[in-house]
Amino acid sequence: MDRFTIRDIENLCRIKAHTLRIWEQRYDFFQAKRKESLHRFYDSEDLRLLLQVAFLYHGGWKVSRIAALGAAGLNAAVQGALQEPTSDEQDVVMLLSSASVFDEPAFRSRLDAIVKQKGLEHAVLQVCFPFLQRVGDLWLTNHVVPAQEHFSSYLIQHKIIAETDSLPRVEPKHPPVLLFTPRGEHHELPLLFLNYLLRFYGWPVIYLGTNQDVLRLPEAIEAQAEVLYLHLLTNLTGDLPDDYFDTLCKRYPAKTIVASGRAVHDAQRSFHNLVLLKSDEAITRFVRNGL
Repeated sequence: MDRFTIRDIENLCRIKAHTLRIWEQRYDFFQAKRKESLHRFYDSEDLRLLLQVAFLYHGGWKVSRIAALGAAGLNAAVQGALQEPTSDEQDVVMLLSSASVFDEPAFRSRLDAIVKQKGLEHAVLQVCFPFLQRVGDLWLTNHVVPAQEHFSSYLIQHKIIAETDSLPRVEPKHPPVLLFTPRGEHHELPLLFLNYLLRFYGWPVIYLGTNQDVLRLPEAIEAQAEVLYLHLLTNLTGDLPDDYFDTLCKRYPAKTIVASGRAVHDAQRSFHNLVLLKSDEAITRFVRNGL
């Protein structure tokens, strides 16, 4: 049985632990279990219930109204509310609810609705990435198995690929860009999203994928690509970012090297042909406006 602390529930549902304790005392629609040490814990069924409560609560419902619904009424209220426009927080909560029990049809359906309502760019930045952050935080505390993160990431990646394939052909507005992650970096979801964004905003993209050694590019690719774009979440294997950028910039002195991702914050040196994008806002400005 999965066990969640009140802090886990707070982080997932975005409802303060103090508020949860008050609700437990005042209403009887949920009660925490107790260990022999008397510390509170919640199981998977509690989490599922509280995610439904959080969905309605973040949609403006008063908790007294939610508490009066009962189990059947709660389900009906959630399904009814899903027919109306939802907030980003509500969308995150519903994805968490589906992922917690590996409900693929529900996850796909909700994700499709979010993208249809808000567009893929907003859906990924404001819903999917915050959702994955919460799942990842639980994984780090051993309250979620990696399979749940893999399950969710696969479905999000599949949606991004489908939306990319459906993009209309447009006249290029920017120079051709080679998109990749360096050797040792295997996170593909951010790269797939960048592939979508670049194509959406008129960049011709050569997509190499993850874990690539680009120091020996085929001549055809080297001749086409004017910009080399790499995304880096984890530290480079056996290499510091500055050392890698130094090698890459010297190997391709006539090309613009663009780098984004969490690991670029460790870069200290500057190079004449290197552009570091250290925030989502910087990435968005670049893909929309170019260099």
